[in-house]
Amino acid sequence: MDGYAELRDYAVIGDGRSVALIARDGSVDWLAWPDLDSPTLFAAVLDRAHGGRFLLRPRVPYTAARRYLPGTNVLETTFTTAGGTVRLTDALSLHDAASLAPGRELVRRIEGLAGSVPMRWSVQPRFGYGARTPHLARRAGVPVATCGPDAVGVCAWNAGQPQCTADAITGQFRTDTGTHALIAVPYAHQEPLVLPTRAECEARLEHTTATWRKWTQERTYTGPWREAVLRSALALKLLVFAPSGAVAAAATCSLPESIGGERNWDYRFSWIRDSAFTLDAFLKLGCAPEATGYFWWLMHASQLTHPRLHVLYRLDGGARAPERALPLPGYRGSAPVRVGNAAADQLQLDTYGEMLQTAWLYTTAGHRLDADIARRLAETADFICAIWQQPDAGIWEVRSDPEHFTQSKMMCWITLDRALDLARQQLIPGRHAARWRRERLAIADFVDDRCFSPRLNSYVRYADSGDLDASLLLGLLHGYRPPDDPRMRGTLAAIQQTLQDGPFVNRYLGSDGVPGSEGAFLACSFWLAEALARCGRADEAGRLMDQLVALASDVGLYSEEIEPATGTFLGNLPQGLSHLALISAACAIGQATR
Repeated sequence: MDGYAELRDYAVIGDGRSVALIARDGSVDWLAWPDLDSPTLFAAVLDRAHGGRFLLRPRVPYTAARRYLPGTNVLETTFTTAGGTVRLTDALSLHDAASLAPGRELVRRIEGLAGSVPMRWSVQPRFGYGARTPHLARRAGVPVATCGPDAVGVCAWNAGQPQCTADAITGQFRTDTGTHALIAVPYAHQEPLVLPTRAECEARLEHTTATWRKWTQERTYTGPWREAVLRSALALKLLVFAPSGAVAAAATCSLPESIGGERNWDYRFSWIRDSAFTLDAFLKLGCAPEATGYFWWLMHASQLTHPRLHVLYRLDGGARAPERALPLPGYRGSAPVRVGNAAADQLQLDTYGEMLQTAWLYTTAGHRLDADIARRLAETADFICAIWQQPDAGIWEVRSDPEHFTQSKMMCWITLDRALDLARQQLIPGRHAARWRRERLAIADFVDDRCFSPRLNSYVRYADSGDLDASLLLGLLHGYRPPDDPRMRGTLAAIQQTLQDGPFVNRYLGSDGVPGSEGAFLACSFWLAEALARCGRADEAGRLMDQLVALASDVGLYSEEIEPATGTFLGNLPQGLSHLALISAACAIGQATR
């Protein structure tokens, strides 16, 4: 397909610092090092010709089947040819702090299962999103590619004699029954490059597998769709940036929301929009360290811009995310390819409600707030009292003119409602509680007077409009109104009638300031399933959930969107919000059916 793999065909591996995408044909087409949000070493998914990749596959026609090793983020691909079968195991290795190991390391183990299979491999390093040409040489007999402060080696055992060409390191070999080969790519950034032994690589691969399995065995979820929930938990864990506790929205940038279109964004930041779902998922899955780490990252990052919240923050907590276009053709001609994200500078009022909801969930789970954090949360409520009447860009970060988005106003109401409850519990200062109550009532009056259509019997996308928006479901999920509220039930029915198409739900049908169309937004489908469950329609919710779980890729992953007519994955992947919404919906349906 134009030399590009289907986005559905990408599996993902990671090590808590970075993430790699591997296609069904064994090609590593995305890898950003040293960190998830760094420039790439491999970016063939955005530029097939010059982006760089690590190809490893049979030299003869084959079929491929994949799975994750149970309970892990270690990928196993089995190639079957006319002459034999070979198994490829891929991981970004984990290691204990006591041993000397490369800063980052990709390990690929090849095992001959049956017959004889000719294999070929090619490592094409392209630093800096393909912009920087590496210098290839040998160090202690090992091919090494260097570029400025970065260096990668290619260590091969029983995988043929590595050959250095002008811009790649290549090899060929043959697997026979019972043979084992190994290729490792160690990486260094501003430090000496460690060239590992085979035994060290094999040990780290086993350690990596065991570490992932131990983490999964500690998850406490016992409800319905357990396999899908645990795979979502593993996908979410890959998006946790271990040094800070931040959770990236997705692992990639500029994978398109429509093929050939310009809706291509960098999602390698942590969105405040996702914070309540993130903390709630961590708590429900028994991920106490991740929940605590994420909450305190959120508090530290937001402190930098207090009292204003930015829409997103860098994984290190920084607030700057300048957007620019790269000179890459993009996935199947989907340009521009953007890094950075201009949404960072938008006003999105819903984020304040998300943060107060997150703090409320954190304290409801039994955690305490420091005095300084408590003071800042109270000041956030004061800030919302002052700005809720402003138009904003809304949860979907429209690039058209600001509007009085209904979901934003609902989340402003949530901000003050949660602040009042925290003050009632004496967890935050409540000196301004009377003002919070007045403004909460004023917001509700605005939403019910300006943002509800008697004709549609539904809340609408923004004040005085006649459009619908699936984000209105969040008003029900976050508790703006109870599930038996007639207006919420009318809104649920209107969204089903207007935005739902089978298992798919569109975000909205109106304009947003960006040319072109998009697919159905997967999180909205899961939100609908959860809303149905909360409204007492658990059977209907369960049937929808079954359909949605079946839409996952062969390894259980979701992107941001799906093209309903073809099932084509669209947008960045794996998409944290899709997996968070799956976890939340499964938990809600499970609770509704108990």
